[in-house]
Amino acid sequence: MGLKEMLSLVRVPSILLLGLLYVVYVLIGGVIFWELEGELGQKDIGLLLSNKKKLLLKYTCLDQDGLEAVAQVVQDASKVGLSLKGNYTSDGFWKFTSSAVFAATVVTTIGYGNISPTSTAGRIFCIFFALFGIPLNLVVLNRVGKYMLAIERKISDFLEGKTGRRKCTRFFVHLVSYMSGTLLFFVVPMIVFQQHEGWTFSQAIYYCFITLSTIGFGDYVADSNPDKVYPEWYSVLMASWIFFGLAWLALVINHSMDILERLNNHFKQWWTRETPEEESGSVEEENPETLETQVEEEDKIKKTPIT
Repeated sequence: MGLKEMLSLVRVPSILLLGLLYVVYVLIGGVIFWELEGELGQKDIGLLLSNKKKLLLKYTCLDQDGLEAVAQVVQDASKVGLSLKGNYTSDGFWKFTSSAVFAATVVTTIGYGNISPTSTAGRIFCIFFALFGIPLNLVVLNRVGKYMLAIERKISDFLEGKTGRRKCTRFFVHLVSYMSGTLLFFVVPMIVFQQHEGWTFSQAIYYCFITLSTIGFGDYVADSNPDKVYPEWYSVLMASWIFFGLAWLALVINHSMDILERLNNHFKQWWTRETPEEESGSVEEENPETLETQVEEEDKIKKTPIT
């Protein structure tokens, strides 16, 4: 008995296979992250403890309570966007441009975590703002993505009429679309963030993907360094990049989902294909869904409406 026959006898629902694949994928990711970051995390903890010990030895007037008080001041200052390196005063996070960017991160569900409302009124407003803003954002992004797809199809149809080659033309249009989007929403922002934030290219491209995929870890956040003075257009450019970048990346993810669905359908067709001819004489089990369909058709025939 071959593998195909064994699988046909098992009759495992596809939802269970997808769930098993999902769990295995997550566990494999956890193991890889554990191997890559676990040892480094232990080294970081050891380095921090060593630096703490050196700090207490250097500043003898600073005890454990004093160190905790200083750390609390630094933490509070970072939450409101104030710099402790100079004597100048900063506007903090809650200026108009930064507040607008924060509102964009709320409705797009990015949620960096570097800034959050602290007043009761601000938290209640954030709840209702997100409650109506998230569905609105999804509708708008879906519509913008459809317009992008419509433009792509019109270009593809125009080139098909000129060349007469459908598959090659569609592949070429998709390739140019993906490359243009990658250049516009990843490469160009990567250079801008490298110049204005002082990040490396790897940090900038990492931030671009974490933001546009709405993961939003918050370890890197643009336009939030209290030691830098950003131009006014920087926040507007960031908000526009987030909005159109989300629509483009959502379109790419939808294409990827379509490819996975086609692979799943192909696998299901292979799974449910009939057994070889030598086993055709055996009694075949009828699918419950097929039986239900046949019963419904018979009922429709019996209950023909009288005219």
